[in-house]
Amino acid sequence: MFRTSAVCVAVTTAVVFASSASASVTVFNNQALYNLATAGFVRAVEDFNDYSGSYTSPLIGTAGDITWSASSVDGFEAVNGGLSTALPGSMTIQFTGPAVFGVFGNFFGTDVSDNIVSGLVLVTLADGTGSLILVDDPNEFFGFVSTGQAISSIAVTANELAAGLPVLRASVDNLGFDYVPAPGAIALLGLAGLVGRRRR
Repeated sequence: MFRTSAVCVAVTTAVVFASSASASVTVFNNQALYNLATAGFVRAVEDFNDYSGSYTSPLIGTAGDITWSASSVDGFEAVNGGLSTALPGSMTIQFTGPAVFGVFGNFFGTDVSDNIVSGLVLVTLADGTGSLILVDDPNEFFGFVSTGQAISSIAVTANELAAGLPVLRASVDNLGFDYVPAPGAIALLGLAGLVGRRRR
């Protein structure tokens, strides 16, 4: 693992790149700050712990009220609670359901033997906002918050640092969604609050 100023430069570049692509998306690499920015939303997390082995594309699952659909050219491998493309290449994860305004997770690259490889990970949102991130730790947090339109998908591509080396398998873990609950769910929450007050 290498913790140098290069990481800070890459993250700063990512924020500047994101801001220039869309003024309504903010990139966070600090989970506490991301949590403050998304405090008013409902959160659901897909940790991929229920997945193991090989899967064809698309792979579809749910997290809370969100239905997600992951696609890649060659399918997926789920190992140790993470999801990677079966062969080197990119993945796209689309989500439907309530409007999602925050997406977060651990994004990284792995080789064909499931080893974590330091590299540059390009995370692109549905609105074209992109963040180029230097990742040498799969536990490093990155989050994206939109103050404009809802976020409908995220695409992940990983590349090794040295020129001429192959593209890595794009990998993700602990993929989280912060969203506005459906109107019916808001009504149920309000009703639950009223019932709680009446009992007192």
